[in-house]
Amino acid sequence: MVFDPASLRPFSASYPNLPARLRHHLTDHPLLEIDRLVVLARVLPESAVEYNSGDLPIGQDPAKTPMNGLTPEETVRRIAENKSWIVLKNIEQDGDYAALLEGCAADVAPSVKAATGEMHKCEGFIFVSSPASVTPFHMDPEHNILMQMRGTKTFTIFPAKADAIVTDEQHEAFHRAGGHRNLPYKDEYASLAENVELSPGDALYVPLKSPHWVKVGPEVSVSLSVTWRSEASDAEAQLRRANGWLRSKGLTPPRPGAAPMRDRAAILAARLAARLKRS
Repeated sequence: MVFDPASLRPFSASYPNLPARLRHHLTDHPLLEIDRLVVLARVLPESAVEYNSGDLPIGQDPAKTPMNGLTPEETVRRIAENKSWIVLKNIEQDGDYAALLEGCAADVAPSVKAATGEMHKCEGFIFVSSPASVTPFHMDPEHNILMQMRGTKTFTIFPAKADAIVTDEQHEAFHRAGGHRNLPYKDEYASLAENVELSPGDALYVPLKSPHWVKVGPEVSVSLSVTWRSEASDAEAQLRRANGWLRSKGLTPPRPGAAPMRDRAAILAARLAARLKRS
């Protein structure tokens, strides 16, 4: 097993709405060594690599994120010195990494299925970061387990349903217009935060769309994220798209959860609209 069986129990109890700590056994895996990641950075398509300076404020404007002037391969090879952050996306495009990802997903699949239905669109992301790098404040549209392989991180996570941080309008724009994952940050949010320290062998389940930001410790960091979608995440996205469409027509939809029967109708309408668009 990839995850320690004892740590899967609190994950099952917390999933899908609350963060949960886990332990894993991948810290010495050869696919996660820097030399092998240099090769991966070289062969992945351009669309599967994102990298920039790691010396960023928490509330970084994505349109103004500074680059580091290096290639992806150079960024990984010289990560100890170049003050950078790089993510290698959709690593399942490589057969070796696909097998690694499948092993991770298999451990949590029973708990996921019981709570939110079958896992699908399972994807892997490897983060390689220089010392003291910052991943700015953002939210993600997937369920996520972040696994720390090398170095340390402070993972600062906020409640997924904190209206003061992400409004209904922001959620709707994120799904309807393909909005950027980065979010504006205010110092007053800090009172809502939970700081989770991650060392090699640690992992953290991050609930769907829980805002967070990350600060790397004094050494190079390597982390693996295993993400997936579920029936629950699909429904949330469909409801937000439907509500966003109504808001664009001058209407004010009820908050998600306030009118469950109406929510189900909106989700069905969004699914039908998506099918018609595809056809």
